[in-house]
Amino acid sequence: MDKISFSPRHSVEEVEEGTALSPKFGADGLMPCVTTDAESGEVLMLGWMNADALRLTLETGEAHYFSRARQVLWQKGATSGLIQRVVEARIDDDQDAIWLCVSVAGSGASCHVGYRSCFYRAIPTEGDAGTSLVFTEDRKTFDPTAVYGDAPNPTQL
Repeated sequence: MDKISFSPRHSVEEVEEGTALSPKFGADGLMPCVTTDAESGEVLMLGWMNADALRLTLETGEAHYFSRARQVLWQKGATSGLIQRVVEARIDDDQDAIWLCVSVAGSGASCHVGYRSCFYRAIPTEGDAGTSLVFTEDRKTFDPTAVYGDAPNPTQL
């Protein structure tokens, strides 16, 4: 798994303006990863990556994440078949956040709840602030119970 090695962080200029991949993971060993649909640009999800997830993603061209709820490395779509194929991977200016542009296999869904995007509800703002969330997707693209069975739900209260 260690085919890709990350460069040390020697200077701000090198991190911000250089060409070396020098990711900075948080104290918990993780960095956020925004994932969007490569064709539409729609935000599909926000996940977390540790060094192994980032390496596997770059080496295989398929998105891997680290589950904070389960404390395990996982490949997106390994259970559901909704594999996220990386079209482009970017890192932000100070190299502490990743942006993946992906194409999703199957129904194109990326949300374990069954919706296409994990961001399937809008929060009312301004004059409507404080009112109920508004669904932006009118239907689920798959039945989570049929796909995941009795696997534990990653959402925690």
